[in-house]
Amino acid sequence: MASKNAPDSAPSNYSLGQVATQFILTLPSEERLRAQQEVYKFVRWYGEKRPLIGLTIPEVANYAEQITSSTTEVVEKLGIIKTFLAYAHKQGLTRTNLAVHLKSKKTPPKSASPLKRRSHRKVLLTSQGYADLKAELTTLKNKRPRIAEELQKAASDKDFRENAPLEAAREYQGQLEARIRKLESTLKMATLVDEQQAGGREITFGDTVVLRDLASGEQVSYTLVDASEANPIEGKISVVSPMGQALLGRMKGQNVEVKAPAGVLHYRIEDIQHR
Repeated sequence: MASKNAPDSAPSNYSLGQVATQFILTLPSEERLRAQQEVYKFVRWYGEKRPLIGLTIPEVANYAEQITSSTTEVVEKLGIIKTFLAYAHKQGLTRTNLAVHLKSKKTPPKSASPLKRRSHRKVLLTSQGYADLKAELTTLKNKRPRIAEELQKAASDKDFRENAPLEAAREYQGQLEARIRKLESTLKMATLVDEQQAGGREITFGDTVVLRDLASGEQVSYTLVDASEANPIEGKISVVSPMGQALLGRMKGQNVEVKAPAGVLHYRIEDIQHR
C-alpha cells in the first residue's frame, strides 16, 4: 500500500514528475537544490509524464551512460538517483527496488587489446582541458591517503556480513584508481588543439554553442570537447555524445534534434562562439 506522503492517485498512474516533486519536498532545504537538479535530469531523460511503474530495470541500469563527469561526480550523482528510486519503492510505487540496478559505468574489458584501442583512440584536448585533467589527477592522487584510512576504519568492524561502509569504501577506492589510470593514459595520448584549428561558420571541436530548448524556452550553453574532458556541470559535453553528434557541422539559426528515451528533444542554435 502506498504511503500517505505519495501523490493522490492510483499507483499505476504515478508519473515520474509527480514522484520526483514529492521526493524533493521530503529533503532538508540544504539538500534540495542539488538533488532537484539531478532528479529532474533523470525525469526529463525518461519523460516527466511517464508512469513510474513502467520504468524497466535495463533502462535504469544503463542510465549511468548518460553521465560523463569525473568518477567522483558520477558516484555522487548516482547516489542521488538511487535515493530517489529507493524512496519510490519504499512508498510502494515500484514493484522492485530499481536503485539496486543503477550501476556506475564499467571500464573496458581487459581482454581487449590495449594496442588496438590506442591505435583507434585519438584524444583531442584544448589547452584548458589538458590543464583541468592534470589538476583533477593531482586532486585524486592526494585523496589516496584518506581513502586508505577510511578502508582501515571500515575493516575494523569484524561483522563483514553487513559492513556497508567497507563495501562502499572499497568500491570508491576502485573507482578512484580506475579514474587515475584513465587520466594518466589520456594525458599521455593527448594532442592539443590550437585555436587556429577551429573556426568557420560551422560548429566544430572546441566551440561553445548557445541553444534554446524549443519546448521549455530554456537557454543552455555547451562546449564541445573530447570525451575525457567532458564535464556537464561545467557545460562541457563530448563530441561523441548524442548532443555533440547532433551539433557538429551545424550553423547558427538551425534547429537540431537529440534522441532521448522520453522522445526527441528539439533545440535551436542561438549562437556559436569559436575558440
